[in-house]
Amino acid sequence: MVDATIRHDWTRDEVGALFALPFNELLHRAHSTHREYHDPNAVQVSTLLSIKTGGCPEDCAYCPQAARYDTGVQAQKLMSVEAVLERAQAAKDAGASVLKVAEIVRAVKGLGLETCATLGMLSGSQADTLKAAGLDYYNHNLDTAPEFYGEVIHTRQYQDRLDTLDHVRAAGMKTCCGGIVGMGESRDQRAGLLQTLANLPEHPQSVPINQLVQVEGTPLAGTAALDPFEFVRTIAVARLLMPASMVRLSAGRQQMDDAVQALCFFAGANSIFYGEKLLTTGNPDVEHDRALFVRLDLHPLQVVEEAGTVHADILETDQASCGQGCGCSAAA
Repeated sequence: MVDATIRHDWTRDEVGALFALPFNELLHRAHSTHREYHDPNAVQVSTLLSIKTGGCPEDCAYCPQAARYDTGVQAQKLMSVEAVLERAQAAKDAGASVLKVAEIVRAVKGLGLETCATLGMLSGSQADTLKAAGLDYYNHNLDTAPEFYGEVIHTRQYQDRLDTLDHVRAAGMKTCCGGIVGMGESRDQRAGLLQTLANLPEHPQSVPINQLVQVEGTPLAGTAALDPFEFVRTIAVARLLMPASMVRLSAGRQQMDDAVQALCFFAGANSIFYGEKLLTTGNPDVEHDRALFVRLDLHPLQVVEEAGTVHADILETDQASCGQGCGCSAAA
């Protein structure tokens, strides 16, 4: 049954008007919408594992894994299936649910975990291969608004990202797709990112909102930091535009204090990455996250698949991604 309240025809002016609402009014609307579609006290907890790090040929200006930038990240070979399974089992034992390449996907599925991978641009046949292996989700972010994309990335076109999302949907996989804020874009361009996401033929099931993690050696190091309340506004507008999606508080969370995170949860964020590292960038430690959940009376979301299997969270296994959740690297 189609939910008539979920729109795919937002204009830039409409999205901009939401951003311009008084802060408390915006949060009230976002939280009210959040309660209609989700348990307001439940947060999906995901663990991220990089199975191939560094050496990316793209030139994303934020990315420490781009081979052309001197960021201190050393390129590593693809992890073995056995090593991935060991890490995946450890994540499951610690209470995380899953996201994760074809042989590895099949092996990790054997643990009873959901799988998601970020492998960069995909052709239709590549998407079909991953679906046949059992991949549940594919992560591929748009990064920013169409008109700002060329300021950040030159080795790929915006349409390449949209085409990959088309192939993923056509193969029958779910999408994990969001963007990065704080790269020097304007509020109108942040609105343009969310407008593009909300006007996709199908809303991404998971929408990661990343705050730029500045890494020395990348072109965006030294960019003026985004006001934390502007980040909260971005979370709130994402919730209003894509009410049924999981909105993930993603990269940059280590730089946020607990009060800002609490506002994000109130504004509609209901998914986080959990663990000591977000690929090549830091992440709040596990004990601190657990203590924050207790202080805010939050609990890990229980995800029930159609077959009835319950998963507490999701383990994400990426081939090559920078920790901004971009999904920009070229597929193997």
